[in-house]
Amino acid sequence: MELANLAAFLAVADAGGFSAAAAALHLTQPAVSKRIAQLESELDARLFDRVGRQVLLTEAGQLLLPRARQLLGDANDARRALRELEHGIGGSLRLVSSHHIGLHRLPPLLRKFSARYPQVALELRFMDSEQAWHEVLHARAELALTTLGPTASPLQATPVWHDPLHFVAAPSHPLAQRTRLSLSDLSAHPAVLADPGTFTHRIVADAFAARGLPLQLRMTTHYLETIKMLASVGLAWSVLPQTLLDRSLLRLPVQGVALSRQLGLITHSGRTPSRAAQAFTRLLLQQAERG
Repeated sequence: MELANLAAFLAVADAGGFSAAAAALHLTQPAVSKRIAQLESELDARLFDRVGRQVLLTEAGQLLLPRARQLLGDANDARRALRELEHGIGGSLRLVSSHHIGLHRLPPLLRKFSARYPQVALELRFMDSEQAWHEVLHARAELALTTLGPTASPLQATPVWHDPLHFVAAPSHPLAQRTRLSLSDLSAHPAVLADPGTFTHRIVADAFAARGLPLQLRMTTHYLETIKMLASVGLAWSVLPQTLLDRSLLRLPVQGVALSRQLGLITHSGRTPSRAAQAFTRLLLQQAERG
């Protein structure tokens, strides 16, 4: 099978249409259609159905999809390995990071990596942790730095930072006047927390659920910096990592509860890491050891 035809197939499957795939590949739509037709002829199977404006994978297309990803991934790994053997550590490294890690943990590492390996073209994107996992799973990123949650093969999680979480509120909040609090006390007041689909939200929700307590939510958002602002103006109490605490917030004296999360590295066990990825991982773990 021609790799160019497989690339066109993946582009149409991911984009959900021929026009969007053509734009992603910098080709004309007829050129993409021709490549799909060639692949279908070679396989003697129809790969897409056109239902109205939708382009849907057939059963044969669904069967081919993971194998096409693997074949193209292997081809890219081969090209990269040969290029790196000839020129040393270079090429490109596709990295995704959660917003919080990108703002508060990543800058010193990026500075050192860029200085040590200037030939590496670093492609960095910021997104929610859950989305970052999805990018690694589907080989659209090689490494992800995120909040860690339950991990299933083929993804692998490497803890890097232990990140304690603290109950906080504005100094003017009624809870801030108390010298001793329980989760039951917090349950009587609304909270502003990370979105329900996030690992951080689940940590807090599980603590309340384990005690049979309701969790009142005034608002949720993906961005911890936004949560900090909303809590600091007295809108609600919240739970935030140590790196975000300052004079605008008071740590609430909640007894008998210690919340924390792990931040770290997500990789794909089925992919051979590039030498750039290996170098980045070494620096990351060395920085974590030094604290």
